[in-house]
Amino acid sequence: MPSRMPAYHSAHLTPDGARTVVWRVIADHLARWIPETASVLELGAGYCDWINHVRAATRVASDIWPDVARHAAPGVQTRVLDAGRDLAGVPDASFDVVLASNLLEHFEPDAAAALVRQVHRALTPGGRFLAVQPNFRYAYRSYFDDYTHRSVFTDVSLPALLRASGFEIDHVDPKLAPYSMQGAAFKPRAWMVRLYLASPIRPGAGQMCVVARKA
Repeated sequence: MPSRMPAYHSAHLTPDGARTVVWRVIADHLARWIPETASVLELGAGYCDWINHVRAATRVASDIWPDVARHAAPGVQTRVLDAGRDLAGVPDASFDVVLASNLLEHFEPDAAAALVRQVHRALTPGGRFLAVQPNFRYAYRSYFDDYTHRSVFTDVSLPALLRASGFEIDHVDPKLAPYSMQGAAFKPRAWMVRLYLASPIRPGAGQMCVVARKA
């Protein structure tokens, strides 16, 4: 995100062990889109809850937040990188998969579109972009409780932006997971998350997942 700084983490994105549990299961759920031989970059990795649980040949966690290195698992490389500014310095076709969780909505619309184009450039032919983030269609009540949200995306508008940027859409899940686990009354167990993802009815879902492929 544009400004992952200590103040943001202390005010809005405090450490929460429940996220690790949830992301371990979500990473398994989305693993079919990530070859184990792939080179994977996560943008805005934060606490590294997603990239730490990805199975791939090369894993790189990037964030503007300098503390990202403290949260990376063994084998995960880290880069302090402003996705909106520094991704242009990543060589063409250098990653097979790019991940982004709760990232694009933190950019102004034009900047978000520019970032998507840079992701396309940085991917190898046939490489995939996996974006997990709030779906305004289902999360509108809480969407702007995060004071850094700048753009609105839905399960229709985000795939449209990706197609306009040269991607083909492989998969859209409009209701992947709850909007936020922050402050939840109970801590989910892995088996609960698996049951939730296996269900056609996902109460409280506000996060979507879009999988796009560089043609």
